[in-house]
Amino acid sequence: MSQQRLPSDTGPEHADALPEYAERVLDVAERIPPGRVMTYGDVAEWLGEGGPRQVGRVMALYGGAVPWWRVVRADGVLLPGHELRALDHYRAEGTPLKEASRAAEGHLPRLEMKRARWDGDEHAGDHIGRLPPSDVPPYGL
Repeated sequence: MSQQRLPSDTGPEHADALPEYAERVLDVAERIPPGRVMTYGDVAEWLGEGGPRQVGRVMALYGGAVPWWRVVRADGVLLPGHELRALDHYRAEGTPLKEASRAAEGHLPRLEMKRARWDGDEHAGDHIGRLPPSDVPPYGL
């Protein structure tokens, strides 16, 4: 697999500095209100830069300080390998879910994207801040 370069990534000045694009992606993730989600593609489109894979890479590498469970796949499938943790967050926040049929593998629900998807209205998420370091997501593990 080739390494993907983040848009506008000229390399950090300091070893612990985030690339500019990563900062912008994380800022969008912070703005998503509880109980709502944006797809990787939605975030890229809202920023007007990059694409779903670049947003996914940012979330995998740096998503620990933001509500990572609110940036999702377009099909509503929960993040493979981290479904139960994400599901706990969705249930606590009241995120709309489609219950799984008995035939569904693992019997895990999906996100009900028509109701859960957030359009990026600036005022809806202004109160959201970064999560405490104790709630580091499983991305990248």
